[in-house]
Parts: sequence; structure tokens; C-alpha cells
Amino acid sequence: MTAYQHHGKHFVPHDWTHALVAARDRLPQLNATNTRHLSAFLSCALDKADGTYDYRSYLGLPLLRLPGPDHPKGTAAQQFARRDRLHAILLTDLIAFELRAAFDEHTPLPRMRPTPAMTTKRLRHALRAAMPALRRLSLVEPTTNSSQVTLLRRVVATVTMDLTPEDRRALQVSMLPVHTVHDEWMFIRVLQAFETTFALLATDLTDVITAVEAGQPPRAASKLSAAASLLRESASLWPLLATIQPAAFRTFRTFTEGASAIQSRHYKIVESLCRTPRNARLASPAYLSVPEVRTAIMRGQVSIDDALNAAQQSAPTPVLGAAMREFAAAIQQWRQTHYRLAVRILGPERSGTGYTEGTPYLRDARHEPVFNCPTTRPDTSKGI
Repeated sequence: MTAYQHHGKHFVPHDWTHALVAARDRLPQLNATNTRHLSAFLSCALDKADGTYDYRSYLGLPLLRLPGPDHPKGTAAQQFARRDRLHAILLTDLIAFELRAAFDEHTPLPRMRPTPAMTTKRLRHALRAAMPALRRLSLVEPTTNSSQVTLLRRVVATVTMDLTPEDRRALQVSMLPVHTVHDEWMFIRVLQAFETTFALLATDLTDVITAVEAGQPPRAASKLSAAASLLRESASLWPLLATIQPAAFRTFRTFTEGASAIQSRHYKIVESLCRTPRNARLASPAYLSVPEVRTAIMRGQVSIDDALNAAQQSAPTPVLGAAMREFAAAIQQWRQTHYRLAVRILGPERSGTGYTEGTPYLRDARHEPVFNCPTTRPDTSKGI
């Protein structure tokens, strides 16, 4: 991992790549009871050599124990705690990296370091984004007497002491930047944190569908309202991502061709669990980029809209309708913020990471309805 961070995945020497390929070829011969983690790491590390490089392998998502469909075991409370823990350790790792880089020029990804003022701003936003999860996990106590640097160091020390060997390994192997530009560390960790939240939301929406099918609108409404609250909370990641230096982003994105957020499985699962996408959207790059999600939809995956229709409800109950409007507003605000940030960094007509349609795609996707039922659409007169 250190070698990849020293050179960048795109520039790793060929002899190292060949050595890793040879090691992977020997995996079936090993008598080890579990080589799954090593195999997953090698798949992500060798994705460019294999021609399988994409959004999941760029972010090392198979190497993170995300909540939701990929790891469905546990109660709803345990899944939520798993999300909080992963969200917190990802952002704490970012904080630790920024603190190290501010005082040690030998920290990985040395190119295009931000100014001290930008680093201070980035650390403030990272702490703000991590704090709700840290407090729910009882890893920090509210305080008003400490300076920002003191509090940051205390958070890093507390979380580091709490890390399990599995946590440490996940943090190490899931940071495989393509270049040596400083800001890519932050970019990767923030996108991983977003994926962690959407992975949990996918499970939450499945529970909402189950409640609707069981004729329990209040339970469905409670679950959906909680999901909306979590999505609004995760919006604190946007100001953190906005600290990226446009020139730095343009430098490393040159080497991310093939990896784009349009390939986010968890976001598409969330979207499709709200309402079944229309045929034109299913045939668009939005879903062609996530074939396994598209296949599940075409095989009859049930959405919240479908469940309401099956229950022969022309409209949701008032309490469920209010929760659906709340969740739709949170999604629409998330899309709008994503679009505005992309325009600021890329411009209004530029392609996105991986040379996808970029800002024009995001501009149009903002207007996709979250639910079909008109009574659940947010009030756009309020700016959402």
C-alpha cells in the first residue's frame, strides 16, 4: 500500500505489478483457510492491469465492511452503528493525514499541498462531518474549552486506540490513489464516506418497503424519516469536498478514466427502491453503468411506489406522505449540491471523473422524480 501511495496506482512500476500478478496466481495453491481479503485487495490493486478499473475498485469498496446489502447481518441498530463507525474512522483517517502532512513533508501524496489556511478549513469541515457519528459512538465528549488542533489530536488519538486489527487493515488497503496529488486522499475518503451512508440507506428503504407491504404505514414513515435525517446529516461532507483545489483535481482526474460516480451501485439502489426507473433511464448510462442493479430491477425488484400500488393505495397515508416528501427533499437537495459543486470545479459543460457526461448529466438528473406520487414531491417554491 505504501508503494502505491508513493507512486500512485497509475504509475506503479511494471515489475511490481508483475510480482503481484504472480502472487495472485499462487492463491489457489495456498492452504490458508481465508484468502478472501488478499484476493479482494489484489483485484483492486491490479484493476488497471486487468482492465477492470472502475468506481468500486478505485475507492476500494470491496475492502470496506459497508453496511447494507453486501453485509446484511445484524439488527437495524447494529447496521446503523456499523455505518457510524466506518464513517468516523474514514474521516478520522483523513484528519490524521492532514495533520501529518502539515508538519511532515515526507507524508504520502506530496504534490500540490494546500495552503495552511485551506488545511485549517478542511480540518474544520472534516471534524464537523465526523462529530455526530463520533458522539453517537461515545468516542468524544462535547467540549468548548479546547482549541481546534487540540480537539483534532484528541479525536485522532481516541479513535486510533479504538481501532480493531480489521479496521486498521481496511484503512490501509482502501487507500489506492492514482496519483501523488495531496487532495486525492481527501477525495477518496469523502466518496467512501458517502458510499457508507448510501449503503445503509439501501437497507433502510428495503425495511420501508417491508413495512408498507405489512400494512404498517407508521413504521414505514418512521424509518423513512430517519433515513432522511441521516441523508441531511451526510450533507456536511459537501463543504469538506468543496475544499478540493480545482487544479489538483484536474491533475489526478486525468488518470481516473473508467471510474465515475455514475457507477455507484448504492446510490442507484436507493433511487430504484424509491420508484422503478422509467425505461429510458434504465437504458441510459445511469443504469447501464451498474448492470447488476439494472438486472435486479428488470427481474422485478419492488420499490416503495410498487408496494403502495400493490396495497391499492391511491396515495400514502398523511404520515407516510410527509415522510416521503421529507426524504424526496433530502435527495433533491443532495443532487442540487452535487451539481453546484461539480460546476464550480469542472465548469457547466465539462465531463466528469472518468470522462463520463459530468455536469450536463448531473444537471438533468436533478429533475428525476424521487417518487411517482405527486403528493410526495417536495415544494420547489422553497428552493429545494
